[in-house]
Amino acid sequence: MSTMQSNLRETNKTTLSQLRKDGWIPSVVYGYKTESTPISVKERDLIDTLRETGRNGVIKLDVDGKKVNVVLSDYQSDVLKGTITHADFLAINMTEELEVEVAINLVGQSPGEKEGGVIQQPIRDVTIRVKPSDIPESIDLDVSELQIGDTLLVSDIRSKVAFEILNEDEDALVLVSAPRTEAEMEALDETADAGAEPEVIGDDKAAE
Repeated sequence: MSTMQSNLRETNKTTLSQLRKDGWIPSVVYGYKTESTPISVKERDLIDTLRETGRNGVIKLDVDGKKVNVVLSDYQSDVLKGTITHADFLAINMTEELEVEVAINLVGQSPGEKEGGVIQQPIRDVTIRVKPSDIPESIDLDVSELQIGDTLLVSDIRSKVAFEILNEDEDALVLVSAPRTEAEMEALDETADAGAEPEVIGDDKAAE
């Protein structure tokens, strides 16, 4: 388990701006036996820690000299600058299960895809209930036997994992659809053209 240092912080806007300028992320930690506490963590430390533990990994966070087991609950980022602007850390009880979102990772190549079919992922994450020490970085889904028209549902993998998946059984995780024919593409184009609003002649004069 990775350990990360944090500092207590003030919450005024001037302090927040200066923290970000100096490479710190304004953050908050709350949860199990922990009052909501404003803190800051080094952006570089958080990035390195997430690379080591994964997005759902447990972090031992030093909060004012007290070691607290946490997970990264949420974060905000500046897309243009590529920086993290705020982070929420959830303090957890290592013996109790919690709900987390885990990514679905497709493994292998579908025979249907080789034949021109299109792999689709209606949902890319599932919500699971699991003890903190058993949180997986992702769920690998083998698609190497999927033909065109095949679909894998949550019900197909529920018994193959060692934790509870909270999504509905009928939620589709991956499907292989047939490629559209030229006739289907032409029909779509015609539908799009028919849906276009006709140009109204004389509107300008009527408005005068």
